[in-house]
Amino acid sequence: MSRELINLIIQATGESLFMVSVAALVATSFGLPLGVFLATSRKGELFAAPAVNGLLGVIVNAARSTPFIILVVAIIPFTRLIAGTSIGSGAAIVPLTIAATPFIARLVEAAIREVDGGLIETASSFGASPLQIVFKVLIPEALPGLVLALTLAVVSLLGYSAMVGAVGGGGLGDLGIRYGYQRFMPEMMLAVVVVLIALVQTVQTAGDYLARRVNRRLRHR
Repeated sequence: MSRELINLIIQATGESLFMVSVAALVATSFGLPLGVFLATSRKGELFAAPAVNGLLGVIVNAARSTPFIILVVAIIPFTRLIAGTSIGSGAAIVPLTIAATPFIARLVEAAIREVDGGLIETASSFGASPLQIVFKVLIPEALPGLVLALTLAVVSLLGYSAMVGAVGGGGLGDLGIRYGYQRFMPEMMLAVVVVLIALVQTVQTAGDYLARRVNRRLRHR
């Protein structure tokens, strides 16, 4: 493989990491509070609002049920409105964020619901407010699960970032399609797959390690 192609792979890897990092950060900033609210807003819970919970649940499920490639095409006008263009790694952040937010919300909801309800009752009996319970009980106790949830979200985003290459999103997916498929360069396609596997493995290993460390701290505090 020539030096030029190696440079293209390095550049495309940087674009993919940029897309995934920004999308993960923005999606977490929306998905985390949404997930906490979904986990605490059913009837009789901390922020009881069953009607709102049900409506948000329907919206989240609808967003998660939409195939990603269809979502990318469907929101092109919105992407242009936000990013000024519908192609490139910057524009790809918009559909990546929209796809990841409901996914993260459901993962966070599941992690929060794993927390022992007795801890919530104990905190309430000591006069803790709902927000105090969320920030001092629910989130700290659910932290290992939250770390694993966000790790899974980032891994999924890496896969999504490859898909946006099909519609000019840049990154490794775009490189694989333009060179590996359209120019019949199987070695380039193989290189793209190897890099994606390496990135996924790195993220998963780091997430598992961090979750174990957080879990040990919870057990020994």
